Amino acid sequence: MTQNTSNAASNTNQSDRAGQEHHGYGSVKRNLKTRHISMIALGGCIGTGLFMTSGSTISTAGPGGGLLAYIAMGVMVYFLMTSLGELATHLPVSGSFAAYSARYVDPALGFAMGWDYWLNWTISGAVDISTAALLIQYWLPHTPGWIWSLLVLVIVFLINALTVSAFGETEFWLSLIKVATIIVFLVIGMAMICGIMFQPAVGLKNFTYKDAPFVGGFPAIMSVFLIAGYSFQGTEVVGVTAGESENPGKAVPKAINDVFWRILLFYVLSIFVIAALIPYTSPNLLGASDGNIAMSPFTLVFQRAGLASAASVMNAVVLTSILSAVNTGAYASSRMLYGLAKDHYAPAIFARTTKRGIPLAALVATVCMSLATFASSIFGQSFYMWLVTATGLTGFIAWIGIALSHFRFRRAFKLQGHDLSELKYHSKLYPLGPVLAMVLCVIVIAGQDIPSLLSLNWSHMAMTYFSVVLVLVLYLGFKFVNHTKIVRLKDMDVSGAESAR
Repeated sequence: MTQNTSNAASNTNQSDRAGQEHHGYGSVKRNLKTRHISMIALGGCIGTGLFMTSGSTISTAGPGGGLLAYIAMGVMVYFLMTSLGELATHLPVSGSFAAYSARYVDPALGFAMGWDYWLNWTISGAVDISTAALLIQYWLPHTPGWIWSLLVLVIVFLINALTVSAFGETEFWLSLIKVATIIVFLVIGMAMICGIMFQPAVGLKNFTYKDAPFVGGFPAIMSVFLIAGYSFQGTEVVGVTAGESENPGKAVPKAINDVFWRILLFYVLSIFVIAALIPYTSPNLLGASDGNIAMSPFTLVFQRAGLASAASVMNAVVLTSILSAVNTGAYASSRMLYGLAKDHYAPAIFARTTKRGIPLAALVATVCMSLATFASSIFGQSFYMWLVTATGLTGFIAWIGIALSHFRFRRAFKLQGHDLSELKYHSKLYPLGPVLAMVLCVIVIAGQDIPSLLSLNWSHMAMTYFSVVLVLVLYLGFKFVNHTKIVRLKDMDVSGAESAR
């Protein structure tokens, strides 16, 4: 009885304790509104993966293979996000899954996950500002690209250096542009398929064209799973925003429950429309993968509908997607570094914030790292490409950390006598959800470079699986220096109060 009373009191005061970050100088502020977080979740994984490379999935595995891959990965990510939702509403902190890995698995794992994720976002930022320059040069071909890259980086830095609400508002409108574009695309595409506005009706003949709907067998479908998985990466940023949400208990579940199904709907319907209107044998479907905006499946469909300026319009939309990705990356990585510093896994200066609640030192370090990576692309293209390839699996590693943390948290929560009614949000189909996520992520990571594994091509394997090696090195190195152990379930802190370490 005493234990239950104590648990109830702990749960009652949980939001106060977990929300102490917003009081005073040296902490972040909870100024992200529910609409900000919902739109960040919605727009977080709608980007170039959908607008540019989605056509290659149909070209590789056929319309059926493309749809199957996106549906399967979408369902897996949904379960994963409900796991993150349960953790983020119970313990809303900026360190997100790195903090959860440290508390619910092993401090060494939290250290490794946090630094690997930070490195990934800083390198991704460099890639994105390079891409932004190429998109701007579509209109201004005779201008130097590095000027536009620097301009994008400066704009994103200023947005993130103001207030967290400035970041949230920017993401809200950038995401809204992407969502509006997809809705228009779906309306026009369905009209063309059904013959409502455009004659004659296209129908579904491309789903049975030649070897369709499934092309290339299991290896082709497996490779498409990888592309689909990359397309959904970025959804985990919702967990990072929980640390600065006005009401994480309401905002995070709403973002996950309401928004994710819309994302899955957008992806599946978009792939369906593209597959119906463009045969899988079309060479144009692969052209967009090389950055040719005129070959984007969205551009091709709009052009067939009679929109003469389709390429220019889609170039502008993809540019907003890139700006959104850079903006989100700067936010997520700076907050991850801030969370690492608060847990004493990074220099203490990164835990300091301005009076407006911005971890400025962490933001500056993040931008400088992105700038250094970008500079390497100018002075050494081979090293730059190695960096980009080497960090490619970080998102899947982060997902494994989320699933593992939730699996162990729930086991410890029950073992210590707590009732699930104490949790503000419950994940779906536990333990199936986190177990499925872990298994699929391991399969996707292992299947990233099967030819190199079979031929024992060590140089290729080292590049492809560098993220895995880096996490192992960070994990084992931290354990060796600090002698950490895997947290026992009975000793685990499941109170929902932020650690006072």
